[in-house]
Amino acid sequence: MAVDTSKVTDRRALSFATLADVVVDAERIAASDRAGTLRRTGNWTAAQILNHVSSFMEFPFDGYPPELASPPWFVKLIMKFMKGKYLKGLPAGVSIPRIPGGTVGAVDGPIDLALARFKKAAQRMEKTPPAIPNPIFGPITHQEWVQLQCLHAQLHFSFLHP
Repeated sequence: MAVDTSKVTDRRALSFATLADVVVDAERIAASDRAGTLRRTGNWTAAQILNHVSSFMEFPFDGYPPELASPPWFVKLIMKFMKGKYLKGLPAGVSIPRIPGGTVGAVDGPIDLALARFKKAAQRMEKTPPAIPNPIFGPITHQEWVQLQCLHAQLHFSFLHP
C-alpha cells in the first residue's frame, strides 16, 4: 500500500550545499542498499530515487519529455512568483497532474547502475550550465540549477535511512 509522503514524519534531516555532498550521501545509500540495511519511509526504492533525480538533472541538457516540456501558461505564471520559495525547499507528496504516477523517471533497477547514472548526471550538472530553460521557471542561473538539484535530492533522499 502506498504511503502518503506528504504525511511521513520519519524522514532524515538533510542539507546539501553541493552536488558533491549529494554524491557522498548517494554512495552511502547504495552501500546500505547492497548490504540490505537500508530503511525506507517512502514508496520508492533507492534505485527509483536515484534514477528519478538523475532524470531531472539530465532533462535540462538532453530535453524534457513532452509531458513536462510545456506546462500550462497559468502554472508558469504562478511558479514564476514561487521560485524563491522553491529555491529554499521542495514539498513532499507533490504529484504532477495528468502524469501517470505523478512524475517521471522513477525507474527501478540495479542499485549500482542507478548510482553510476546519478554520479554522471551530478558531475555534468556541477561542471556545465544547462542550455535548456527550466519549463516552469524559465531561464535560471547555473547556481540556481545546482541548488534545485540539491534540494530535489534532499527531498527524495530524506525517505531513505542508510
